[in-house]
Amino acid sequence: MPVLSDLLTALTSGSLRVIDLTNQLQASTPTLRLPAPFANLINFSLETVSEYNEPGPFWKHANIHTGEHIGTHLDAPIHWISGRDGHDVSEIPPARLFGPAAVLDFSAESAADNDFLLEIHHVQAWEAQHGTFAPGTWLLLRTGWDAYADSQEAFLNADDSGSHTPGISAECARWLATRSEISGVGVETVGIDAGRAGEFDPPFPVHYHLLGADKYGVTSLQNLAQLPPRGAAIIVAPLPIVGGTGSPARVYALVEA
Repeated sequence: MPVLSDLLTALTSGSLRVIDLTNQLQASTPTLRLPAPFANLINFSLETVSEYNEPGPFWKHANIHTGEHIGTHLDAPIHWISGRDGHDVSEIPPARLFGPAAVLDFSAESAADNDFLLEIHHVQAWEAQHGTFAPGTWLLLRTGWDAYADSQEAFLNADDSGSHTPGISAECARWLATRSEISGVGVETVGIDAGRAGEFDPPFPVHYHLLGADKYGVTSLQNLAQLPPRGAAIIVAPLPIVGGTGSPARVYALVEA
């Protein structure tokens, strides 16, 4: 197939770059912390089973222990009550995990206000400048928050009033859920909702509206600064967990050099 051949040639020649958008997954990877009485997932850890020794003289291998929604991960529709009759991770159509990336850069606004919220007019202004979303688009919100991804404290940015991280307003989430061109949204923060989104109506509106509309979310992305506003492609690769509400995922972007 000429198209596939051209793609492979572009990759091997360097005219098409692969950019890793994934945060490293380890015990120190920042994770969401819900307040009592809500239960939290376990952090990621490795349990060595053998290491070139008696239990396994020629190999090294380990068990992994992790929650579904740890590190860079995908949220499937059944993660939220509004999508409870929707797809689990294993059921998501593979074609929906590939698509054009629309990168909305609000890193300056987020630096000035950690509680910055993306509004409908921000998206409309982006489309007026760069063109309307193509079918299958992943909307990627760049806030600069990946700079804090090696520190639990800085990443959650919490005080006595709660977590202060940027995100998407309830009104904008409701509107994006009606946009048939959008497959999902991606953020650099610990969750697809803003830090204060528990106070919104409905609570956690990105989860509620988008997952309820059979759209997907990806969190804790890295390196969005290396992507153009338009023209990159995104590849989201979760584990196909049967019944899974989410999964750690490797996320890549393809960008013309």
